[in-house]
Amino acid sequence: MKRGLTFDIPNTFGQFAADILKPFPISAYTWFIGDGEAYTDFKEDTDTDLFPQNQRIIEGHELRQRLEGNSYYMIFAELKAFPSGMVTEINTYEEYLKSPCELVLLIADCSYVSLYCKDPDMLEALYQQAVQCGFLDVDYVTDENDVRTRLSVW
Repeated sequence: MKRGLTFDIPNTFGQFAADILKPFPISAYTWFIGDGEAYTDFKEDTDTDLFPQNQRIIEGHELRQRLEGNSYYMIFAELKAFPSGMVTEINTYEEYLKSPCELVLLIADCSYVSLYCKDPDMLEALYQQAVQCGFLDVDYVTDENDVRTRLSVW
C-alpha cells in the first residue's frame, strides 16, 4: 500500500513547500508546526523565522500566505494537516493512521522530503506535482519500503 512520497528539492531559497502542496487544499485545514528551522532571510538580530517558535498551531489561510509569499530557506520542517479544531499529537505512522491528520510534510537537511497522505487520489496528485516541478528521485513510500520510525525531522 502507498503511504506517501520521498524526493529531493533544491538546497536554496524558494517557495518549495508551496510548490509541493499546490494540489492540496492548505486553507481547509488547521496545521501543526513541529520543531524546525525555516528562514525568510539570513540577517543577524532580526526575526526572520518563517514559523515563530511560539506558534505551533496555524490556520490554513495563514500558512498558505506564508508559503506563497516571500522566498524562504527550509533547513528542517514538520507540517501536519488536521481538520479544523482536531489537532492531536502524532509521532509514529501508526498514530498518524489512527488520527484525523490528513497529511504530513517533513523536510530534512534542506532538501530531503518525506510526505504522507491518507487520500490515494491526492497522493497521486502530489506525486504528479513533484514530477512536474522537476524534483529529483520522486518515489512512493510503501508499506514495504518505509524505513521511518517517527514522523518527525528530529
